Amino acid sequence: MRDTERPLGAGRPSEGPDSIQQTRPTGTGRPGTPGAVRRFRLTVLEGPQPGQAKESNADTFSIGSHGLNDFVIEEPTVSRFHCEVKVEHDGARLRDLDSRNGTVLDGVHVRDAYLRGGSILRLGRVSVRFDFSPETNRLLISDRTTFGDLVGTSPVTRASFALMERAAASDATVLLEGETGTGKSRAAYAIHQASARASGPFLTVDCGAIPGNLLESELFGHEKGSFTGAFQRRVGAFEEADGGTIFLDEIGELPAELQPKLLRVLENKEFRRLGANGYQPVNVRVIAATHRDLRAEVNAGRFRPDLFFRLAVVRIIIPALRERPEDLPLIAERILSAFGAGPEQLAALSTPEFIAQLQHAAWPGNVRELRNHLERCLVFQDAMPPDAGEVSSQAVLRSLVDPKQPYAEARRRALEVFEREYLDALLLLHGGKVSQAAAAADMDRVYLYRLLRRHRLRT
Repeated sequence: MRDTERPLGAGRPSEGPDSIQQTRPTGTGRPGTPGAVRRFRLTVLEGPQPGQAKESNADTFSIGSHGLNDFVIEEPTVSRFHCEVKVEHDGARLRDLDSRNGTVLDGVHVRDAYLRGGSILRLGRVSVRFDFSPETNRLLISDRTTFGDLVGTSPVTRASFALMERAAASDATVLLEGETGTGKSRAAYAIHQASARASGPFLTVDCGAIPGNLLESELFGHEKGSFTGAFQRRVGAFEEADGGTIFLDEIGELPAELQPKLLRVLENKEFRRLGANGYQPVNVRVIAATHRDLRAEVNAGRFRPDLFFRLAVVRIIIPALRERPEDLPLIAERILSAFGAGPEQLAALSTPEFIAQLQHAAWPGNVRELRNHLERCLVFQDAMPPDAGEVSSQAVLRSLVDPKQPYAEARRRALEVFEREYLDALLLLHGGKVSQAAAAADMDRVYLYRLLRRHRLRT
């Protein structure tokens, strides 16, 4: 097997039989069949240990000076988490993780580019050679096509299910990473339900939706008189979740002053209420989620590396919808059924033509955006293409106005649809960041969070 040459660090690989396209999964595609990706080797040419080499053992491979990386290079000009190589359908993709000195590929500064065999990477004062290997790495893919509320038959989805199964079988801390709207909260609940703690409580705290000065009390509770307005003792989320699971959504928004306090809970299994003199033990499993890359946050000094280390015991990437178009028919069917669509509506929104349109859409808001689009299709009773754009105001009003209903009920229904549409668009515009969305909408953040929960846009 030879490595096909192409322009340095640019474009996508060619599609010949001997090309880099061999990085595509080689499994048969049947449930339970482990896939395979092409292995590669990194060799230090210049740096503290010339000749140091490491071969990949999975589809992703991180490089940096921190011990959590797959390839650790201890050199001052190499960032803690410098860059990552991921073997995808289109080849081996290099991504800089907001490193301090940047990543140079074959003489060109890059943030995101494809590699070729023989490429030279420069990370600070260290240069590394990238070479493909004729061997492949086998990837474990789950037998399941559902996990809790999550569904999918694609290899990337079933690979994430395999990790969730292992996470559920242990009591380890889990870090879920993925774009906004991919279903991280549903994954967290599914792991809880499949674990030995399923009979215990499951509590969600959105670290991005609660003001920083209130978040400590929300997490750890407070004693009576510990601050102005603390008229009685309050039990925090960790204490309330004792014996079960606590889900810390948007952990990347956790204020710096609270990060060491969370670290103590993870390391010592104890916490202290605000205003209390001593610590008390707690038996709780922590699952955290973020739409950010916490490794880049560590590099920028906004997130503690030791806290990241404790959170990422099991690190699971929830794939974006555009990465798994083959899952769309199953996901659409489940969403439509949840909305109560009848047989005729299901048939109209499951035609091969309509499904193909859904599969070719970008879906920057992922499953949340797909759910919103399918709900709109049900309201308008039309299989609208995802890029249909704005519907005219007259069409919207005609779809909402039912003269057979009392005025108050018709008005309530129209306001409910408007609220959901507005909130969904607001979240999408601000990348799921509730604090930014609340400020832009001139709305109290706690009230916005309440509205999001009412419309099931947040758990």
